[in-house]
Amino acid sequence: MIKFTNGLVLDKDFEIVKKDVFVDGNKIVGIGGNLEADEIYDLDGNLLMPSFKNAHTHSAMTFARSYADDLPLDKWLNEMIFPMEAKLTGEDIYYLSQLAFLEYLTSGITACFDMYYFPEDMAKASVDLGFRTVMCCAINNFKENLELLEEYYNKYNNYHELISYKLGFHAEYTTSKEIMQGIADLAEKYKAPVYVHASETKSEVDGCIERYGKTPAELFDELGIWKYGGAGFHSVWMTDNDFDIYKKNDVYAVINAGSNCKLASGIAPVSKMLKEGVNIAVGTDGPSSNNALDMFREMFLITATQKLSDMDAASAPAIDILKAATIGSAHCMGLNDCDVIDEGKIADLIVIDLHRPNMQPINNILKNIVYSGSKENVKMTMINGKFLYENGKFMNIDTEEIYRKSQAVIDRIK
Repeated sequence: MIKFTNGLVLDKDFEIVKKDVFVDGNKIVGIGGNLEADEIYDLDGNLLMPSFKNAHTHSAMTFARSYADDLPLDKWLNEMIFPMEAKLTGEDIYYLSQLAFLEYLTSGITACFDMYYFPEDMAKASVDLGFRTVMCCAINNFKENLELLEEYYNKYNNYHELISYKLGFHAEYTTSKEIMQGIADLAEKYKAPVYVHASETKSEVDGCIERYGKTPAELFDELGIWKYGGAGFHSVWMTDNDFDIYKKNDVYAVINAGSNCKLASGIAPVSKMLKEGVNIAVGTDGPSSNNALDMFREMFLITATQKLSDMDAASAPAIDILKAATIGSAHCMGLNDCDVIDEGKIADLIVIDLHRPNMQPINNILKNIVYSGSKENVKMTMINGKFLYENGKFMNIDTEEIYRKSQAVIDRIK
């Protein structure tokens, strides 16, 4: 058993308290008290908090980091990304994903919601490294099919404790109505949520209205795709009716400010989402469109761009965004058992180093994390009760092998 002591704890009520936390195996077994432990972790006054969860990404797209930049979404996707993706193999996905996992660990991210291909290799990469991954199907008119989606759903929800799988498809503009209806049928069969890129750009929404006379959210609602919830990745160009649909169906808006800024897609109406009671989660999007996998930068960009968009410094308060990046993302991804620090929860935890200049002086620790925090403040990252990253070092991970293998992929497909 591990005892975290001599520090601060962000508890289940999002209050900072001075209590010891006890972890046995992969579970939190005590908050406060004096249980017997065989390992002591001295927090040295630092903050133990629930980890960040990355609620939207395409991890293996590390292959295109800083390769297809300074282009609008349509050209970026069709002229640069799709041709390179066609050359990827399962082994490529294994190492490219692990490269992303390393970066997640440095940012205090213990789980990603990954929409990509070669799920067997993605799952193996996660398990081998000890990372938690929720996989989401990216079916469209060009890749995979409904039969395969159902096969994946059943297989990878019974694969390993670090792996789970969600129904999903790439986007309305890449997917036929027939396939979308098939996904709605699967959602009904399994009483399951569905996840999809939605309303990312104005041209996407305009195109959907031209094709169907409806916004993406209205179309998905009509087809029954979101009957059991899910999420719209990006959710930038939203109408009042879209807000109602999200609320009615308990759909999450997953905010990806870094990618939206870089691709000039727009600014999601986060302040209105908060006011209207729309569920919010946070994701980085992929490393080829962001290009960093940094939750600190993501949180700051969400608050900063929203304040600028609204011309209101009170918009998108830091605490709301911090909750979205932790609890909100966990719930969006179906990770309700590792969302907060509480007895019985899974130990996906991080330590924030308060002994750094950007965290001093201490007026409000949680606001500091969002407004001045950075990866330098991630002192420790634990997944499933195991230390994977501490004091700038990865535990029992051959990082140079991952770097070497990833570079070999790039050299080949370019």
